[in-house]
Amino acid sequence: ESVMGKPVHVVTNDGRNIVGVLKGYDQKTNVILDESHERVFSIDAPVEQVPLGLYIVRGDNIAVIGEIDEEIDAEIDLSTVAAEPLKAIVH
Repeated sequence: ESVMGKPVHVVTNDGRNIVGVLKGYDQKTNVILDESHERVFSIDAPVEQVPLGLYIVRGDNIAVIGEIDEEIDAEIDLSTVAAEPLKAIVH
C-alpha cells in the first residue's frame, strides 16, 4: 500500500515497459495505472512515449513491477536514449 498513488514501472511478459501512477491492485496482482504511457525502446531511434491514460494490466502478464524515483526519472533525457527492446519471456 505504500506505493499507492505513486509512479511505478511495469515490465510485462511480452517485453512492454509501462509507466503510470498506481491506483489499485487485487489478489491476482492485476494493477490499475492512471496517467500511464508505454516507453517504446529502439536501437535506431530515441524512446517513444505512447500515451495510454487509465490502463489495466493483468497480473499474469506482469514480469516485474517497481516504484519509480521521480527525481531520477525526471533527470533522464529519453530523447538521447536508444536501446534494444526487451524480448518476450519464454516459459
